[in-house]
Amino acid sequence: MADQLRPKVPNLAELMDAAEHDVLAYMDFPREHRAKIHSTNPIERLNGEIKRRTDVVGIFPNEGAITRLIGAILLEQSDEWATQRARYMTLETIGSVSHNPTVSLPDVAA
Repeated sequence: MADQLRPKVPNLAELMDAAEHDVLAYMDFPREHRAKIHSTNPIERLNGEIKRRTDVVGIFPNEGAITRLIGAILLEQSDEWATQRARYMTLETIGSVSHNPTVSLPDVAA
């Protein structure tokens, strides 16, 4: 694509050449991961859910209150991502691309 644009828009072609490695970084992952990481849709959806829930509350009495609400939303989302095996990456599949051969969740203090 950059080569086709180079005669007419050389600056854009140079920008595309410089960005190629970053844009295609997801291709370094195993094929089964690519469809799950090539998009920022899950993060955008999470941000939208945080905004929706904080808008309902409106005014928070202190910083701790908003921290607890957002923390609860993030824990809920983490649980969803961990249990929906077909939709998100699992620890087992992440282990194959990790530098650490033992990938596991941290122990939770009781």
